[in-house]
Amino acid sequence: MERRPLLAGLALALVGGRLLNGEVAMAGTTAGFGMIGKIKARPGTRAELVAILASGTDAMPGCLAYLIAEDAGDPDAIWITELWDAKESHTASLKLPAVRDAIAKGRPLIAGFDLSAETRPVPGSFLAGA
Repeated sequence: MERRPLLAGLALALVGGRLLNGEVAMAGTTAGFGMIGKIKARPGTRAELVAILASGTDAMPGCLAYLIAEDAGDPDAIWITELWDAKESHTASLKLPAVRDAIAKGRPLIAGFDLSAETRPVPGSFLAGA
């Protein structure tokens, strides 16, 4: 498995449930960088991988939103959507101890990365308070 997609996928997963927990106010926010990716967990390990990826993501400077979603049609797949103020913030997050720890713990549970895309969020397109 190549290192860059692994790190990108794991980082994508690490910003965690901040959006679902209502901790991110999106109104008026302009994100400069986004990522969307699909991770395949080893069979039967998806819940464990989700728990690892959602841990240690409380202090991610520059992270505006991080959403982990289970694929409804594939019991081993996870979709991750991230919004960052800048690509540099995402890159810096890979050096944080909590992120590095989650990457180390999650790596053995990953079977592969199906899809990965960098995005450029459109200003004013976020749903606020929904």
